[in-house]
Amino acid sequence: MSDRIQEIALEELHAFQNHPFQVNEDDELRELARSIRDNGVLSPAIVRPRSDGGYELISGHRRKAACEIAGLASMPVIIRDLDDNEAVIIMVDSNKQREHLLPSEKAFAYKMKLDAIKRQGKRNNQTSCQVGTQRRSDQFLARESDESARTIQRYIRLTRLVPHLLQMVDDKEIAFNPAVEISYLSKDEQEMLLEAMRVFQCTPSLSQSVRMKKLKKSGELDEGRIYTIMEEAKANQREKVTLMMHEIKQYFPKGWKADRMRIYLLNLLQKNPAK
Repeated sequence: MSDRIQEIALEELHAFQNHPFQVNEDDELRELARSIRDNGVLSPAIVRPRSDGGYELISGHRRKAACEIAGLASMPVIIRDLDDNEAVIIMVDSNKQREHLLPSEKAFAYKMKLDAIKRQGKRNNQTSCQVGTQRRSDQFLARESDESARTIQRYIRLTRLVPHLLQMVDDKEIAFNPAVEISYLSKDEQEMLLEAMRVFQCTPSLSQSVRMKKLKKSGELDEGRIYTIMEEAKANQREKVTLMMHEIKQYFPKGWKADRMRIYLLNLLQKNPAK
């Protein structure tokens, strides 16, 4: 069936279910809205009919948001009859080339597409099924992206994080590799870890995360072990007060080394604490 392009009212366009990509009103979206206001929508969105009326957006969520900002009432769309798996694959493929993708966006997008490929394999038993048994679906997915099958699987692991931890990964408060190791902890254990992080005001290093994962695997991880590990604050996360040498050397005898100055200042503060 050939594609059908129509002008559809924005109110008839509904977001894709569990759409993994965020649409934020940032400078890029406002710039897109200005372009649409001046030149119109240059690339139609892709939609499919909904059983209960209207259309589900497959691609074009940002274009719709920009149209709303621009004050338009409708936008051009390509209408396609797609099953759920086809829709997921097109939705992910049309968004994965965006310049700035959060780890959580990649994680859920990869998972949704991988699950769709697997379902297609079970259904037709000829194409993607062979991918699943001979090369594995994740390897097939890797062939269509710039990342290895292992990296894709590690991103998918992030979908097992509780929301607060996943947000910390997006906010770059927790690095990707420690986050992958933490994903092997149960939801309850992750909540315990969050509490320990709040208590000690630090995030887990890769080595700390690996240790917790190993303890989890051996059945030895509990709240006490999590607190003991997190109490070992990383050196780069300890709060520091830095004094420049040129700021303080005038107050010390000539020839004093930095360590001696530090000890002297600590002793002085102990004897005369700030009030």
